[in-house]
Amino acid sequence: MSSFKIEGGQKLAGEITPQGAKNEALEVLCATLLTSDPVRIQNVPDIADVNNQIQLLKNIGVRVTQHAKGDFTFQADSVDLQYLQSDEFLTLSAKLRGSIMLVGPLLARYGRAMVSKPGGDKIGRRRVDTHFLGMESLGAKFRYDAERELFDITADRLDGAYMLLDEASVTGTANIIMAAVLAGGTTTIYNAACEPYIQQLCRLLNQMGARIEGIASNLLTIHGVSHLHGARHRILPDMIEVGSFIGMAAMCGDGILIRNVGFDDLGIIPYTFRRLGIQVVRQGDDLYVPHHEHYEIESFIDGSFMTFSDAPWPGLTPDLLSVLLVVSTQAKGSVLIHQKMFESRLFFVDKLIDMGAQIILCDPHRAVVVGHDHQLRLRGGRMTSPDIRAGIALLIAAMSAEGTSIISNIQQIDRGYEDIEKRLNALGAQIMRMEE
Repeated sequence: MSSFKIEGGQKLAGEITPQGAKNEALEVLCATLLTSDPVRIQNVPDIADVNNQIQLLKNIGVRVTQHAKGDFTFQADSVDLQYLQSDEFLTLSAKLRGSIMLVGPLLARYGRAMVSKPGGDKIGRRRVDTHFLGMESLGAKFRYDAERELFDITADRLDGAYMLLDEASVTGTANIIMAAVLAGGTTTIYNAACEPYIQQLCRLLNQMGARIEGIASNLLTIHGVSHLHGARHRILPDMIEVGSFIGMAAMCGDGILIRNVGFDDLGIIPYTFRRLGIQVVRQGDDLYVPHHEHYEIESFIDGSFMTFSDAPWPGLTPDLLSVLLVVSTQAKGSVLIHQKMFESRLFFVDKLIDMGAQIILCDPHRAVVVGHDHQLRLRGGRMTSPDIRAGIALLIAAMSAEGTSIISNIQQIDRGYEDIEKRLNALGAQIMRMEE
């Protein structure tokens, strides 16, 4: 068990570059199973969740060659289908939510997939119904083994179908796309997720020989092909890390330049921070956030106070609400944070309240933040990271606070942020990793 010791109140300045996108990486790594040819993927982030996914691929027989940092070739020409039924595989897949996206490519190429109930963040119930209903529409059959807690999915063949997804699930859409590219006939997916991660997955698959139309929309048309070939792909910068750095720069920065952010794929993120009163200046594909003595939350046109709520793309990603909530504690004004998608993601606010933040937790989905306007700084304290995004939000709070803070369970942060303490210390932070 590791923890961070943070000496708060340090001013950050300089340049920082975001890592490759975690959520995209988990998708495109699974897509390498769809061909026996080599697939080269660059800008792969060196984080726990992605490294575990790579190890899972190695265990099932995928040959992995690392050319340089973040640069890998994957070749799935000798997949061990027997290993997929082993207790070892099922135990490993149960610890990683991204393992659910192995189902689509394995089913498409081999006609069978097995997977445990997927793990990941403990942020409330996260359904996999969309995945399975989509696969059933293509002709798959499901059997649930209650004793081993695993799903056994089989299909003699997959045939294209029309489907209207019950939710715009990102991982569900990715899984269905990967199954449909090798199905017979045409598949139409309505209410598909259209996040940049999905767009990138579709572009990679089209490079591999798939025929996907409607990329960047919520209506995808996929004409099945008989086989796919190798390709080369570069992962986008991680938009959640970009948003996290904007929040850090606003709360404790003395002028920070965030380089190579992939601005055109950030969507509403810069605009949302601007509504908090934060200056976010675009410089080509970089963002500059100057020092802020104050930042004031905007009101709506009718005078009511601001509300931030998550929504499917191009709406605001739920992964940044924790950061926005922390940044709001030092703004001038009040804001309602409405987390619609997960019922346990706001429970970390009790730790911020202990640090002196003025927050009313209305229910599991809504919190009202009354900003301090830098008149009352947060106090350092001891806290535990419950998930990736709450963990980075608590780290931002600790960096801006007076005194020393300890954050335990930082393996949650490591799942999504590469060498975070080294990169922030290079900007002037004082963060020490301690082994307990």
